[in-house]
Amino acid sequence: MTVPSGEAAGPLRIVIADDQASVREGLVLLLGGLPDIEVVGAAADGQQALQLVAEHEPDAILLDLHMPVLDGLGATRRLTAEHPGVAIVVLTTYADDSSVLDALHAGARSYLTKDADRADIAQALHAAASGLTVLDPRVHATLLHATTAPSGPGAGEAPGGTVAPPDGLTHREVEILGLIARGLTNPEIAAQLFLSSHTIKTHVNRIFAKTGSRDRAAAIGYAHRHHIG
Repeated sequence: MTVPSGEAAGPLRIVIADDQASVREGLVLLLGGLPDIEVVGAAADGQQALQLVAEHEPDAILLDLHMPVLDGLGATRRLTAEHPGVAIVVLTTYADDSSVLDALHAGARSYLTKDADRADIAQALHAAASGLTVLDPRVHATLLHATTAPSGPGAGEAPGGTVAPPDGLTHREVEILGLIARGLTNPEIAAQLFLSSHTIKTHVNRIFAKTGSRDRAAAIGYAHRHHIG
């Protein structure tokens, strides 16, 4: 993955939150040793993470899901509501579809598992701070399975069937949302549907607006909940 160009000058300022001292301290040493990252705080639980974010106003936070006092999911919801400018990157042991979808729906921008190396974590933090979503391969495979597996009455229905699309989506928008849920990029969707990239971008922006999704990760979560994909 290539980090987008045009980032603000100076190192990326981050907070790290993990209840395991050895993991937390290791991440501080690993990431703090990079010239383009400055660790401004380290928290042992979600409540401490919120306090540090309020105090230091970092660019991004690296957050575990399972922590005492306030878990990562609760912290993600609070951070999204109270500090929307802070990019949230989840770094956890868990890659099950429930954990992934819950975190993305709560507002996490990226999701990595703890077997990610330093370079992957650093790149994900920079990308998330630039507004991009990063999912490691295992998480993406889990999410892809979750969005394509049948689940309950009407699951697996093809977009454009007899049931009206939710939230005012057009059948074309449902089709594009399904392709987003399968992991296709805008250029790949444009090529598959024989449309221009500009047209796809316009559709994607409308999908985000209608579904209340701030990014592709949230749109994928929406697609799963509505059995689109």
